[in-house]
This record gives sequence, C-alpha cells and structure tokens, in this order.
Amino acid sequence: MYSYERKKFHPQNSILNIDELLDLTSKFIIKREVIDKFEVLDISSKDRLRLNSVLFLKKRTKIPSNSFKNIFIITDDILIFENNNFKNKLLVNHLDSVYSLIANKLFIHDDNILYKDEFDLKNNSLISKYSSIDSSTKVHPNCIIGRGVEIGKNCIIKNNVVIKNAIILENVTICENTTIGSTGFGFNINNLGSSNLIPQLGIVHIGKNVHIGANCTVDRAKIDLTIIGDNSMIDNLVHVAHNVEIGKNACIAAQCGISGSVKIGNNFISGGQSGYAGHITIGNNVIVAAKSGVTKNLKHNSKVAGFPAINIYDWKKNIIKMRK
Repeated sequence: MYSYERKKFHPQNSILNIDELLDLTSKFIIKREVIDKFEVLDISSKDRLRLNSVLFLKKRTKIPSNSFKNIFIITDDILIFENNNFKNKLLVNHLDSVYSLIANKLFIHDDNILYKDEFDLKNNSLISKYSSIDSSTKVHPNCIIGRGVEIGKNCIIKNNVVIKNAIILENVTICENTTIGSTGFGFNINNLGSSNLIPQLGIVHIGKNVHIGANCTVDRAKIDLTIIGDNSMIDNLVHVAHNVEIGKNACIAAQCGISGSVKIGNNFISGGQSGYAGHITIGNNVIVAAKSGVTKNLKHNSKVAGFPAINIYDWKKNIIKMRK
C-alpha cells in the first residue's frame, strides 16, 4: 500500500482524547469497553492501520489479524464488539453518523466550510502554495492544483484540469476538463442532503506513464487510496469512483463507469460504455466487451459480455438463438 501523510491534504482540526471521543459520540453508544487512554489522531481502514486512530468496522466485516495497539474500534456488530482481540471499543448504532462526527472533528476537508488553500497564479493556472510540482512538468492554462498535490517528472496537465487530494508519479498525461481527487459519492440513503455527506479523507494515487482522457472524474477515497496503476490508458468521459483500485496496464474505453470500492487486477481491458457494480473484485487479464454490465466478481482471464455480464462465448450463443 502506498503511503502518504493525511494532514498534507486535509489539515488537522483537533486531537481527541478518549473521554472527548466518548462525549462526542455518547448518543449513539450502546456498549463500551475502554482499557487504554490515548489521544486519537487519525482514522484507520482495515487494510491500513495507523497508530493512535479509530477503526470503523461494519457488520459482517472480516476482522483483520493485525495488531490493535492504540487502535480504538467502533462497530455496529455485536460479534465484532465481543471479539477479545479488541481492548478499546464501542458498539454503536448509526455507524455512518459516528464516523462523520469523528472525521469532521479530526480533519478539515474540502467539503467543510472551514477549508482553506492559498494559490499562486502561474501560466494563468492556480497552483497551491502547499503543492509540489516537478519543474519538468507542464501545466497548461486555466488549471487548479490544490493543497498537498504532488506531481512527478515529465507530466502534462492540459487545459482546465482540476487536481486535488492526489499524488501523481512521472510521465502522466491528464487531458482537458478532467477532475482528479474530487469528493466521493458517500452518503447514507436514509439521510440525504449535502450537509450529511460522509467525509472523504483519502486521496488518489496515479502510477507512472498513465494517460487519462478528457472530461474524466477520479474520486478520492473515503479513508485510504483510489489507485490507478502504471501504464494504464483511460479514454474520455470515464468515471472512477472512490476506493477503486485499478492494476497496471489497464485499457478503459470511453463512457465507462466504475462504482465505489471495485478492485481490478492487471492487464484489464474494458470496452466503451461498460458499467461496474460496487464492491466487486475483477482478476488479472480480464476482458469486458462494450456496453456490458458487470455485477459480480470476475476470475482471472475472464472474457465477458452483456448485462448481466456472462462468459462471452455463452453470450454469443444466446444472441444467435434469439435471432433464429
């Protein structure tokens, strides 16, 4: 997993001691067990544990086997709460609301009215004073490069591109009107409205030698990383949602939409106008035909087509039968 410092992108708002955390979330607490008292500085995911942090575990989440020293567990699952590996824990209702309370208390993100940035005007583009862009990289006019952004060597950022909450390695081209690091579509369906948006505290990581076409959007992750692997080619009008991980050497044609938390292996090929349901896993060397709808996991070396997407040879047989 790539590393980054969250505070470079989302400034620290405050630090919570355990008593303050309990007070903040008191109306949602069902049970609690607190052995250690420590300051809470950050939020962890189950794939990436951070010291002095809170880890939120939803119902039926597979429990990681990592060490939980100075990790405070918050869950809505009684079975997770009763796990003896966890010494500091809360059982709560409305887990999303508890996450939002704590995230907004710890960090100032760009969906918070308190968020600030400072810019220099260069080549008619606004470049954050808190960003880092290699001198060999070309930023065309009318771009906005936000707080914490890192862009490596020999990149080309074309007109009207917005980049925030992102780390971009070398030899990357991003075409006109694309937005990188925008807010992920995170909310509770029972609590709609802009003011109830679930805070998105992650970033986007773009590997080496990647090409991203015009009018694309790549959302930052909720807690960790949205990832686009080395040598990937993304056509125009493609949407990559929060927490998506795309492996190396992907080729994604125009108008594809990849829903949140999809994990995609290496050497992936997607035909145009294909759609991907959230939280699925796609193996290595997978080919998806144009206009397909992928709703389930795909094994390595799969070739699929149709909606719902099935083995491409079975799909062709079905088409022939329908035409008879």
